[in-house]
Amino acid sequence: MTDRTYKEAGVDLEASRDIKRRIGSIVTPTHGPEVLAGVGAFGAIYRFGGYRDPVLVSSTDPVGTKLKIAVMMDSFDGIGEDLVNACINDVIVCGAAPIFFLDYINMSKLRPDVVEMLVAGMAKACSNVNCALIGGETAEMPGVFAGDNFDVSGFVVGAVERSEMIDPSTIREGDVLIGLPSNGLHTNGYSLVRRVYDLEHDAAPLSEHRAELGETLGEALLRPHQPYHAALKPVYSFAKGIAHITGGGLIENVPRMLPDGIAARFDTSSWPALPIFSLIQEDGGIHHDEMFRVFNMGLGMVLVCDPSEADRVLELTPDAMVVGEVVEAGAGGEAVVLRD
Repeated sequence: MTDRTYKEAGVDLEASRDIKRRIGSIVTPTHGPEVLAGVGAFGAIYRFGGYRDPVLVSSTDPVGTKLKIAVMMDSFDGIGEDLVNACINDVIVCGAAPIFFLDYINMSKLRPDVVEMLVAGMAKACSNVNCALIGGETAEMPGVFAGDNFDVSGFVVGAVERSEMIDPSTIREGDVLIGLPSNGLHTNGYSLVRRVYDLEHDAAPLSEHRAELGETLGEALLRPHQPYHAALKPVYSFAKGIAHITGGGLIENVPRMLPDGIAARFDTSSWPALPIFSLIQEDGGIHHDEMFRVFNMGLGMVLVCDPSEADRVLELTPDAMVVGEVVEAGAGGEAVVLRD
């Protein structure tokens, strides 16, 4: 009788141990004295304090099919940052500060070098916002993914004083919409991009230098998701509502903060069009409305404030710009109106 081994079945325990050795020194610098047990423990332990009446805010997200672009290019430096920033940007819209983050990496065959790059990116993004990368799970699951494909997900917990939570119910007609620019697609719309360039059959377009971009298409697509915590923190007290512009673009995300009977009217000429979106639209023959339903179209966050406080918000967030106003919803009930 032949002795069967886990490695023969596709699970390499030595690779798993190698990963744990590699990442320990990467994540520890993100820990403050609040972290009582982190990587290697059965459960990460965090001593929570410093708040009078705290509210915990949580979010979870993957990177989506942007990961397939990274696999095609064998380039993973920014994916860890993508994961952290996508999650953290969701919890900060209510005024919360991120306190700790966990990740989940699932591969059919473990690649310790890739896992190390992913975790290094996560640690970098966490350190930038004083958030502890407190733990996670790296799983080897033979046969789940084809080839070198894999998946990553993240989970973040933040906290905010209950009295300081941003309250979108205070949004009124006449309020100002202020946009913070994105730096590209962030982590949304990649399935459409892969279809436009037929990347499942040929990844060559990713390596082509595009004059419109000043770089290759792949480099533009892999630019890490922009973080917004530092930019928004000084203006939380002025904000009536904040929307993170992720999958679904302005059309789907802005209504998530609007009270009933209220709409957001955007002047789409008030912020610069990023070349990557113009390129995708032209190469794919995509209608203007569909672009705004899929992509962020150059805005990563939209903040609502009283008109009397707009100048102060713009002063404190130098890259921000007025992009529209809050209006009464029309007869059709559209919550977002786009005007050129």
